[in-house]
Amino acid sequence: MLLMEHIEPRQAHAFLQKNPDALFIDCRSEMEYLFVGHPVGALHVAWNDGPDWEVNPHFVGQVKKLAGTNHNMRPVVLICRSGNRSQEAGEALEQHGFARVYNVVNGFEGPLNAEHRRNSISGWRHDGLPWEQC
Repeated sequence: MLLMEHIEPRQAHAFLQKNPDALFIDCRSEMEYLFVGHPVGALHVAWNDGPDWEVNPHFVGQVKKLAGTNHNMRPVVLICRSGNRSQEAGEALEQHGFARVYNVVNGFEGPLNAEHRRNSISGWRHDGLPWEQC
C-alpha cells in the first residue's frame, strides 16, 4: 500500500521548515538542477538523467545513504520539474521501505501553460519560494 503524500510547494516549504530532519531531494537531471536552478537546501539525486534518460539504478541506495540508518522513518520530500518524476521516485522509495515520502505537486517549474512554457501557473519558483542557481 502506497502512503505517499502529495503536497503543494508552499506546503512543502512549510513542512521542511517545521521538520529540519527531513531530507529534501531534487530528482531532476543534473543539467536541470544546475542550470534551471533548484530549491535552497535541496540535495540532488537524479531519478533519471541524460543522455539516455534511463532510470538511475542507484537512486534508492543514494537516498538511503543520505537518509542514514533510520532511513525508513526519516521524512523524504521529493521535487522534480512538474511532479511526475518525483512521484515515480517516491514510489520506488516506498517499495524499499521508506514510510514517510512526500511528493511536491507541480514541482519546481509547474505545468505547461497555453504557450507551452513553465513557471507561469504554479510550482516552487512561481510561488516565490527560495531557490538558487549554480
